[in-house]
Amino acid sequence: MDQTFDYLKKNKRKRVRTVLQLALLLALGYLVIHAVFDIETYREPARPQWTSDKGFVALSYFGVSRSGTPTLIAKDRLEQHLQALYDHGYTSIAQQDILDYYKQGKPLPERGLFLSFGDGRNDSSLFAQPFMERYNFKATMLSYANKMDGKDSKFLTPKELLKMTRKGYWELGSNGYRLTYINIHDEDGRFIGLRDEGEFPEIDWARSYTHYLMDFLRDGDGIPTEDKTEMDERITYDYNEMERIYKSTLGDVPSTYMIMHANTMYNGMNHLVEKVNARHIPRLFDMHFNREGSAFNGAGGELYNLTRLQPAPYWYTNHLLMKLREDTGDAMQFIVGDTKRAEDWQLLEGAAEHIDNRIALTSTPGGPGRLYLTGHESEGDVQVKARLSGTVVGQQSVYVIYDRERAAYVQVKLADNVLHVIAKQPGQEAKTVWTHEFPGLEKNRQYPPGMMQQRSLEATLRGERLTVNMDGVVLSEGIEVGEAAASGGVLLESEASPLNKKDTIYDGVFDNVEVRTIRADGSVGKAIYDNRLRGVELVVAKVRGAVNHAVDWAIETF
Repeated sequence: MDQTFDYLKKNKRKRVRTVLQLALLLALGYLVIHAVFDIETYREPARPQWTSDKGFVALSYFGVSRSGTPTLIAKDRLEQHLQALYDHGYTSIAQQDILDYYKQGKPLPERGLFLSFGDGRNDSSLFAQPFMERYNFKATMLSYANKMDGKDSKFLTPKELLKMTRKGYWELGSNGYRLTYINIHDEDGRFIGLRDEGEFPEIDWARSYTHYLMDFLRDGDGIPTEDKTEMDERITYDYNEMERIYKSTLGDVPSTYMIMHANTMYNGMNHLVEKVNARHIPRLFDMHFNREGSAFNGAGGELYNLTRLQPAPYWYTNHLLMKLREDTGDAMQFIVGDTKRAEDWQLLEGAAEHIDNRIALTSTPGGPGRLYLTGHESEGDVQVKARLSGTVVGQQSVYVIYDRERAAYVQVKLADNVLHVIAKQPGQEAKTVWTHEFPGLEKNRQYPPGMMQQRSLEATLRGERLTVNMDGVVLSEGIEVGEAAASGGVLLESEASPLNKKDTIYDGVFDNVEVRTIRADGSVGKAIYDNRLRGVELVVAKVRGAVNHAVDWAIETF
């Protein structure tokens, strides 16, 4: 009897194992067939049904990576962006659609989207392709002509670029002949001169520089080292080489051009240099995205002065939607995320996405994002903890006490690596009562907009005094805040920094928000609110983090 039972049990295990193995083989087979034969094909939109004459938006992503870098957007975040665009009814348009719109007045979809990826990177193609198929989006892959020799493995070869176009998801465009910087002064003001991409890795820290096509070559005092004829020959050489290489490797020059750097032509550059560029661009290209910073191209746009928006890798989805709303005037449905966690909060301004133990609070353009913790107000002493994980350039605030009726509060604000305590008494103006500047960059440097941070804040209010602890270090005890601390709730706030000239929207990121009472003896009491992960959620998050770290390490190492 026992032997029969064991036999049946073993057979059952074998059947289960066989089924699982078969399912795994089928899944692997699907992936292999999909990768080798590329069976998905782009479905052309129903153009006869298009009726809009108001224009389109253009988005240009610098590049895509698995987990994201300061310059490359993570594939998961790219998917979130594209999912939101798809959900909002955006239809991708081709280069020919733009030409037909401006040259023949043909209509576009109600929400037309021109999508592109820069530099012709392998990883952008690899990670973006599944999303092109999922949402039936067409995109333009840009490239530099001097990368067509295939010597650098991180760039797509001409053969790979041409193969990408066969199924309809991709078109080709150009960023130019090469990415080379000129007239560089480093962070200390030393003259560097000319450097190709990679030869001057600290270009972001440079005090000043420009692109190869944007100016005369100059010496350290700004005096041109070439005359008009030499400048013309130098720039013309780049355009001629671009034409020669593209025709020999791709068969022709791509139709679309996005010059480096944007916003320079027709915007105060030397008129002699501008004239040379303006002579060659219409000769080689059908359209030119000359500007960057605004997504919208309207009916009055010009084919050789189009504009596009380059979403930063650190933008949450609501940041993109907020910017599109600003540029187009169209209504947007912002992402909420975990609706259960969102129930504890009242959104006053901006947009908030709740992601596990994280709250990403997106500000309005040029204004704040504000989120109030409802049903958890305190009448006495309180302690608030949170990890502030937004970019360094920006303003993230935790209002330890915010009395909405009396317009009184105690605010702890981290702005551009400086911590402020601001108190507002009822009927009075707000006053900064304490400031602490954290050690930062050298005096000649500025924080890049995408520099991330993680600072753990603990603010404890007892009576009319506040103690501030940051990253486990008590920075100040007994900061006098007055009657502002009488009663109220917790409020989170985000706002863009004046230091970021290119972006008036900011994502404040608040992790592990925790609010507790303080007992009469000064000890920490019960939790009023706690957003931390715990139990199974915490275990899953740690395992996921460990796996991602291991995969990233393997990719970088091998």
